[in-house]
Amino acid sequence: MCLNGFSIQTLACALRVLNMAEKKSDQEKTEKATPKKREDARKKGQVAKSQELASVAVLSACLVVFYFGSYDMLEKMLNVMRRLFVESAQFNIDCNSIQHFLIDFASKIFTLLFPLLLAVFLIALLVNYFQVGFVLSTDSIQPKLSKINPISGFQRLFSIRSLVELTKNVFKILVIAFLIYITIKGEVENFIPLSDQSVGEILAYIGRLAFKIVFRTCLLLMILAIFDYLYQRWEFEKNLKMSKQEVKDELKQTEGDPIIKARIKRLQREAARKRMMANVPKADVVITNPTYLAVAIHYDQSKMSAPKVVAKGSGHIAEKIKEIATENKVAIVEDKPLAQILYKMVNVDEVIPTNLYKAVAEVMAFVYSMK
Repeated sequence: MCLNGFSIQTLACALRVLNMAEKKSDQEKTEKATPKKREDARKKGQVAKSQELASVAVLSACLVVFYFGSYDMLEKMLNVMRRLFVESAQFNIDCNSIQHFLIDFASKIFTLLFPLLLAVFLIALLVNYFQVGFVLSTDSIQPKLSKINPISGFQRLFSIRSLVELTKNVFKILVIAFLIYITIKGEVENFIPLSDQSVGEILAYIGRLAFKIVFRTCLLLMILAIFDYLYQRWEFEKNLKMSKQEVKDELKQTEGDPIIKARIKRLQREAARKRMMANVPKADVVITNPTYLAVAIHYDQSKMSAPKVVAKGSGHIAEKIKEIATENKVAIVEDKPLAQILYKMVNVDEVIPTNLYKAVAEVMAFVYSMK
């Protein structure tokens, strides 16, 4: 059987292809991550962080400490070594003396290295805090069988991320090696005069050369770390992307099923409409448009300061209000301007505003005179 030159089978096949394409588009991760997705990832310790930035910051901190405190640290180290050699000649080997010696030596070494350790700790803490803020998560250190799965490990080893990290490390090593080569090449002419200098002068020159190499390396690593941080941010945002179906599922979990919410709202509106219709028989007058709008007003002088709108509606609801009013012998007055103003300005169970007192009072007086 053919339909305009196409068979039913061809049409069905085309519909299946369109359906598959739509499902595929729903599964493609093209949407930005929602705040809930970001919060869940943060709780798991998944944040955009560059280890290169932290490493170069620690290296720079060590360089600064050595630059400003190397002389003092050298003097203290020499004093420790002198005392060690002097006391070794008068040292009595027993358990108490060995314990005392080791504790004293360890305390001096710790005092010597404390400024360096403190600077490294503070810089590492600050750099990580500025990158991701305060994150406390134990998910990454929890034992998981997938971490020891050889298949998963093989996949991680030969993944795109591993290839990128390998390329990045090889490039970094080559660039640093070239930088060191350029720096030493520029100092070759100063190597020959070192043979005529003392050991202290040679060591001082080697220290200056080492500082120059480390300083230039820090500058280079800082530039590479900034690019690495930008890349980590981009990759993190890419991995956090969600498909349209995931966004819909999350919306259902957080805010509920839209179909159920719509049904609840519809039931709430119906219940409110029933309560409103139940108040129509208590009204004193129904002001109409005459056919499209209806506003029911009730006034109890002993309990109310002003008349109140107890029901209003348009179209079918207006017809229903007028029908109930007719059945319960509630006066119906046609006043098109007043009905329009009341319908737009006053909600149900609200008193009328002061600027409408006169118009409503005239209608109420007319109704009372008829009664």
